[in-house]
Amino acid sequence: MDYIFSDCVTSFRSSAIRDLMSLATRSDIISFAGGMPGNELFPVEDLREMSQNFTRKEWEEAMQYGPTPGNPGLLAALKEFLRKRNFPVNTNELIITTGSLQGLNIIAKLFVNPGDTVVTENPVFIGGVSAFLSYQANIVGVDIDADGIDIEKLGEAVKLNPKLLYITPNFHNPAGTVYSHQRREQLLEVMRGTGIPIIEDDAYGELYFDEKSYHTSRPIKTWADREMDGQILYTGSFSKIFGPGLRVAWALVPPAICDKMQICKQSMDACTPAISQVFAQKFIETGKIETYINSLRTVYRKRCNCTLQAIDKYFPKEATFVKPQGGFYLWIKMPQGVDEEVLFKKVIERGAVFVLGSVFHPDAQKNGYIRISYCNTPEDQIDSGIKIIGDVLKELMTK
Repeated sequence: MDYIFSDCVTSFRSSAIRDLMSLATRSDIISFAGGMPGNELFPVEDLREMSQNFTRKEWEEAMQYGPTPGNPGLLAALKEFLRKRNFPVNTNELIITTGSLQGLNIIAKLFVNPGDTVVTENPVFIGGVSAFLSYQANIVGVDIDADGIDIEKLGEAVKLNPKLLYITPNFHNPAGTVYSHQRREQLLEVMRGTGIPIIEDDAYGELYFDEKSYHTSRPIKTWADREMDGQILYTGSFSKIFGPGLRVAWALVPPAICDKMQICKQSMDACTPAISQVFAQKFIETGKIETYINSLRTVYRKRCNCTLQAIDKYFPKEATFVKPQGGFYLWIKMPQGVDEEVLFKKVIERGAVFVLGSVFHPDAQKNGYIRISYCNTPEDQIDSGIKIIGDVLKELMTK
């Protein structure tokens, strides 16, 4: 039978995320592909303890439908969690979403008509692009460097009257970079008065490595003036600081946008799973989340350092990158003459895997980069896996 699909289906990006996940979870391969926590890091014992202490009423709440904006208990706990981090929770409203991708999808649905322009970074998180393309947006990518988005090119893109600007200022996926404070200020000045909503995607913001990177990576939403605060739609997530399987995230947005997001979410899933929200609420209220996040910072810093040491040992010096200050990723520019797709195939044959940079190009174009994720790879495998990539790199450079 020939199915007649909607026009938006033709805009879908291929199954890049699905393919990456299948590679990232293969037991016979050393994976630097998955942007997900290691299973061994999950706070399983904490969840068991919390569940054993649930009252009958809490279990009933956990098993029932909940309010579309989120369970009141979680909203209250999350509001205080964000208040301590200087977020403007009194002038904005929270909505709980089923993963941060749902938040991006809802925002796209609210603002984007077919053919409308959305400005993103280049490279860009593939999930964000997929959400915008599903509403038939025209994606305009603006290059980023070690300090953030190119301000001159952003100014040119703004002249196209885009409906949205989508950015990831902290521990960028895939580039691993952090916007400098000066670049953040310049971005706000370019966007001031345009009325263009800025999506500040901050899934990795809590995963800084040290005090210096903590101060560098303060979300724009926490210090922007009142005028610009109303233009920033902030999205956060428990996926990297609790567990992605819970599918609990949030958006902190102006009240008028939150109202519309609730209506939109009702047509998608009615509510985020209540049982996940109860666990998230308890994780915050008991203070366990702070201890857990601190432990994750230590683990990811060690894995990052281990990866950097292995790269220094095995990679040719011509392969360049920005040293991460936090998060999950290294974005590595290939030496001149090395075809990353050839590298990819040969590395897989030898038992390791990374992600091709083209996955993160707004138009899926080859760009001479690869992404290496250290978050999900045990330290005893990192050296071996990086050696495989480095050896193939050197072989390709001699041909």
